[in-house]
Amino acid sequence: MIYFLSDAHLGSLAIERGWAHQKKLIDLLEEMSKDAVSIYMLGDMFDFWMEYYIHDKSKRQYHPFCKELRKLAKKGIHVHIFTGNHDMWTFGGLAKLTGAEVHYTPVTINRYGKSLYLAHGDGLLPSDWETYYPSRIRKKIKHFIFLKKLFQSETLQFLFRLLPPAWGNKFGYNWAKRSRLKELANPCPYKGEHKEELVLFAKDQEKQGNHRDYYVFGHRHIDLDLQLETGARVVILGDCFKLWTYAKLDKHGHLTMHTYEPETGTTESV
Repeated sequence: MIYFLSDAHLGSLAIERGWAHQKKLIDLLEEMSKDAVSIYMLGDMFDFWMEYYIHDKSKRQYHPFCKELRKLAKKGIHVHIFTGNHDMWTFGGLAKLTGAEVHYTPVTINRYGKSLYLAHGDGLLPSDWETYYPSRIRKKIKHFIFLKKLFQSETLQFLFRLLPPAWGNKFGYNWAKRSRLKELANPCPYKGEHKEELVLFAKDQEKQGNHRDYYVFGHRHIDLDLQLETGARVVILGDCFKLWTYAKLDKHGHLTMHTYEPETGTTESV
């Protein structure tokens, strides 16, 4: 089996009982390890992650999770971590701590006779988005693109890494907390096939001739499995702090969505 999960947001100040949250995620990974060949984590596994030039003692809170990933790797399970918009600031430290392969950009893989486009999903838009969306939506998208470019600036990353970790983390975790509380108070449900950015992105890829069997994303915190007219399927994984949903691909190339319920094991989503 090949497993896909995303958006655990470990360390979030808006999630109560942080240790119980991390323990549940570890339990899920142990459940997956029973038959996993590979595990792909498609971004925002941490609510905030920055690797400073000064040693950051607060990273100790993630040692159980990182230890579990190393254990999976030692079993021969290929572990992959994609950076998201909350945890893009890794410069080799995360790979060293976990033994995982870290991906900074979308990846297309071929497994069991199927092609899969894998990405966190933030910032992915159809090529005609500037004419497709109304001005109000375009303004929000442009604001997000600006922030992403700001966060990816090598100069600003260098300066931020110079900060004492306590200062940088206070800013980063509180910024993320505001985002999480806003989302919990005003969740953004599935927008529909003709408005959901990731669906439109997949459709645009298909239109351009870049066919894949599956487009698998995180980021949106909704669980979606939608088949397009081309036969491609768009899968949005949900999250691992509220919905506890994930996907798995079996040796026949069938991808299914599931919900983790530790009291009864893993159950397929309806």
